[in-house]
Amino acid sequence: MEKTLTLDSISGNDGLDHTSVRTLVEAAHVLAHQGHAASLAGQVTVRDGDSCRLRTFALGRGFEEMTTDDILLVDESWKVIEGHDKPNPGIRFHGWIYRNHPEVRAIVHTHPPAMSALSMLGIEMPVAHMDAAMFHEDCGFLAHWPGVPTGDDEGRLISQALGDRRSAMLVNHGIVCTGATLQEAVYLNVFAERNARMVLDAMAAGGIQPVDPHAAREAHDFLLQPAIVNATFAYWVRQASRAA
Repeated sequence: MEKTLTLDSISGNDGLDHTSVRTLVEAAHVLAHQGHAASLAGQVTVRDGDSCRLRTFALGRGFEEMTTDDILLVDESWKVIEGHDKPNPGIRFHGWIYRNHPEVRAIVHTHPPAMSALSMLGIEMPVAHMDAAMFHEDCGFLAHWPGVPTGDDEGRLISQALGDRRSAMLVNHGIVCTGATLQEAVYLNVFAERNARMVLDAMAAGGIQPVDPHAAREAHDFLLQPAIVNATFAYWVRQASRAA
């Protein structure tokens, strides 16, 4: 029987405290404000403690509409343990990532316009600007679209494409971003869309000049410092709150 999800029911030993619940809702609002919510496509999930269960949102509501009442706890068989309604069936491939990548605590996948367009070119993620350096040598590549990611084959392929990297470019689809925290996964997802827009603009104007690999590695490590990730996420939360 489904249980009602409240802040009290998701504190304690399950690994997700009140702050994390609030962050899950904030993440949805940030993604909406950043232009990632044109449809109901895309998923946000957080690993539940050290298990392969996950927290996600009920299907049928936009990111800007999400509240704690829309949070579900889903087991490894995609059965809803806590909450109401059904999850997005696309979270099946998230389960594959959590099982095969124990370091991953959160996953974000959305369908923003520039990243969707870039995925149609069949190329790996170009990194030619400081604001994209977090993807330098840290973005996998799936060269063939396996179809809507609701089956085990799609989950296996996407998990393999991710490898030991935080993100993976999916041809004819977009990007999937993971993180040691939800803030990190959102940070990467938002900057992936920003980078896609810059790449498409640069390609329309001419060629793309590669960056120095040594400088890119330094910038990668600098931009992924938790203090920078968390401060940027907090700024985006304030922006989304003012716009609400």
